[in-house]
Amino acid sequence: MKNQIAILFFCCFLALSSFAQRKEKCVEVGVFLGGSYYIGDLNPTRHFDQFTHPGGGIVFRYNFNPRLAVRANFLLGNIEAHDEFSASPSQQQRNLSFQSKVTELSGQLEFNFLNYEIGRDKSRFSPYIFGGIGCFQFDPQGQFKDEWVSLRSLSTEGQGLPGSKAKPYKLFQVSLPFGVGVRLNVAKNMSLGLEWGMRKTFTDYLDDVSTTYYDPAMLEAYKGEIAAIMADQSKGVDAGYNNIGRQRGTPTNKDWYAFAGAILTIRLKGKEPDCPGVGYR
Repeated sequence: MKNQIAILFFCCFLALSSFAQRKEKCVEVGVFLGGSYYIGDLNPTRHFDQFTHPGGGIVFRYNFNPRLAVRANFLLGNIEAHDEFSASPSQQQRNLSFQSKVTELSGQLEFNFLNYEIGRDKSRFSPYIFGGIGCFQFDPQGQFKDEWVSLRSLSTEGQGLPGSKAKPYKLFQVSLPFGVGVRLNVAKNMSLGLEWGMRKTFTDYLDDVSTTYYDPAMLEAYKGEIAAIMADQSKGVDAGYNNIGRQRGTPTNKDWYAFAGAILTIRLKGKEPDCPGVGYR
């Protein structure tokens, strides 16, 4: 945890230090509005499916020159998936589901393929790519009757319990955001961007699904009846059948989440309007 917090402050320092030094010249501030979704054990391949939820946040950008910029994001989103909507019969039988809020703070470097400057007619458009590092917080929940309950504390795969090799996972993690976008001028001091970005994570527990089924009797004894119910919701199995030791998820494939949408930023006016990257001529 200490290392992750150190990385968080380091990436924020890289993104924000330039703002403090020359904020009168090259800073943009704005908002991100779009959607968020997840790729993982419950949704292995589908992008922008029916469980893409609204997401948004605030954005700060510093333009070094017409090609390079550094950006800091604070984003909020929701991710969700349900086995019952999968085309895979095995997933339908597994019948697990989850939802989670995601809070992300990240720093990113942007590269414009064309010269781009807010307010300049000759440099008013460019596609771009970006990459960086961030930290995020999540909390997977499962539906029990009419309520959503937090799953980590239930140790649904026996995390930390006798006889299980699974370890409790952290709800605060590091991610690597990267993606593509396009920016264009919409007014003298205003920029509009359209962007899609994936987040590589280093956890397989965004959905609380990763390894094997734990003994439900042991789980009930240590964590209660709800934990045993949430751990195994299989459909269409014979009475007396159990999944103990069978595969519940795929631990070798880490989970991903994504943000996609529009970024509207305004150039903060300064003392020197001809600053590289944002000058209006």
